[in-house]
Amino acid sequence: MTKAEQYRAYLASDELIVAPGVYDGYSARLVEKAGFKSAATSGAAISNAILGIDDIGVMGLRENVEHCRHIARSVSIPITADADTGYGNPMNVHYTVQMFEEAGVAGVNIEDQVAPKRCGHMPGKEVVPLAEMVKKIEAACLARRNDAFVIVARTDAIAREGIEGAARRARAYAEAGADMIFPDAVKGEDDIARIVEAARVPVSINMGFGIRQRPTTPIVPLPRLKQLGVRRVSLPRMLAGAAIRGMSNALAVMKEVMETGVPVDRPDLVAGIDEIMALMDYDAMRALEAKLLVTEVLESKYGAGKPAAE
Repeated sequence: MTKAEQYRAYLASDELIVAPGVYDGYSARLVEKAGFKSAATSGAAISNAILGIDDIGVMGLRENVEHCRHIARSVSIPITADADTGYGNPMNVHYTVQMFEEAGVAGVNIEDQVAPKRCGHMPGKEVVPLAEMVKKIEAACLARRNDAFVIVARTDAIAREGIEGAARRARAYAEAGADMIFPDAVKGEDDIARIVEAARVPVSINMGFGIRQRPTTPIVPLPRLKQLGVRRVSLPRMLAGAAIRGMSNALAVMKEVMETGVPVDRPDLVAGIDEIMALMDYDAMRALEAKLLVTEVLESKYGAGKPAAE
């Protein structure tokens, strides 16, 4: 079973899919280790972390695809990718979808913002005409080589056209072949219920930081989201936000050490080398070495006997 087929099976089940946002190998492996069945790349987090700039549509197709390829290959769970606006018109979308599918992800989000796009929770968003986005979705569905590959149509129209405009788009996108509808920046339960009613296909809701409120979409309890008919909940900002908080705390302690000259040992703030090696599965690498390297090479590296963990 491919990862896309695995993801399809999750969508067809009664289980609510909770997909933390990932942006690198550490975050993806942590999600898998924690027992989540799926993850979703965050275009904002990748743009912020890799390019060091705002999520304002500067990241290109190649950068995004190649980064997602590395993330997807690092874990066994299915990953969906944020393909922004599809990087152009329907013709561009056709090739964009093929490249992401070749990269090993299980599906892609394509949004209806005008390029250059921006984070869905920033002011100043604009959306393309409904008919143009419909053609993009049709192009995406036509491009995929495996019908299990999931096409997620994201709409940012609530900010420009209100909930009824977004509902019209949700229905049109579903009729064009979208497998899931993702209305970003919903304002509450009423918006969610209206989109679910209009879409008639699975709906994904962005819960942002997951365990912290934000000024736009309020946190809705997971059981309530399921009750409303939501099939997937994404948490695009949670891990990036947690990483920023963790790194900031460690840096603050290190500044104190520099000022006082007194060393500290803070395993509550910093993972140990054993934890990092376990997360990245160094044991598997050592086992592979034992199978593939000749005895003389192994002994020159580690001495007599099997390779030992550092």
